[in-house]
Amino acid sequence: MAKKKQDTSLTADAFASGEELVQQMEQAGLGPLRWLSTSWIEAMAELNNEVVSFVADRIKEDVKTQHKILHCKDATEVREAQREFLENAYAQYTEETGKLIKMSLDVMPLGKSDTKGTPV
Repeated sequence: MAKKKQDTSLTADAFASGEELVQQMEQAGLGPLRWLSTSWIEAMAELNNEVVSFVADRIKEDVKTQHKILHCKDATEVREAQREFLENAYAQYTEETGKLIKMSLDVMPLGKSDTKGTPV
């Protein structure tokens, strides 16, 4: 079977559409989007990874607590399991919120620019 020649016009069209979209966003008042560099995209991926990891850890805690509750022998044990769960969740969410805020601040240029005026 003969190989078909790959059509690259779709890729070129998609790239042109992306450039056009960025230009439209800049004209709409969003300013230069040059700060959307590779390092910014990597930092956003890291931020996303942190959120996904946190959610996975919280699901593990939920399952662990459900298991503990299913094996409780009386209401006092259930109440204790729920108390532990809430205290742990509060501490983890508080810590994660701080982490995400710091990571978000590190991602945003916040008015910093290089010597040419380009945000860094």
